Amino acid sequence: MTHRLFVAIKPPPHVIDRLIDTMEGVDNARWQSQEQLHLTLRFAGEVDTPLANDLADALGQIRSPAFDLEMRGVGHFEKKGKPHTLWAGVAHSPALLTLQKSVESACRSAGIAQEKRVFAPHVTLARLSGSAGAIAPFLVEHAALRTDTFRVERFFLYESTLTPKGSQYDPVVAYPLR
Repeated sequence: MTHRLFVAIKPPPHVIDRLIDTMEGVDNARWQSQEQLHLTLRFAGEVDTPLANDLADALGQIRSPAFDLEMRGVGHFEKKGKPHTLWAGVAHSPALLTLQKSVESACRSAGIAQEKRVFAPHVTLARLSGSAGAIAPFLVEHAALRTDTFRVERFFLYESTLTPKGSQYDPVVAYPLR
């Protein structure tokens, strides 16, 4: 059996509420549901059950302190010059970068190939297709987005299931930060 896995931080409800308040104003955008809002530390991809178990064990070896985080600003990712994702940014956090490096090391020690993409901390707000409306007004309106600082006290291993209504994310294991 295979599992589609990723490692992420789930923002607290008050931050999710603030992000949901921004999610409008772009025609035909596929806005994320509140259950889908997360900050990905590492996408592991499709793995078989033994590798999933090895990954879960390796993540359990991470010893990292809890830390504060804040969402700041919005932006977008492009493919071939066309926007495909709207996101909320994350204020610079050395502790977040340290945790992400530890997660990357755990993935490699479990046997998952090294991530080639540079870590760009964000929370995806919407997916965009070719039929999506203009994003510039959204980007201008929410450029100054800022949430209250929140405490990150755990991270999760999630399983992603693709459904006709979009991806469903289920936490498999929670890992406390000390």
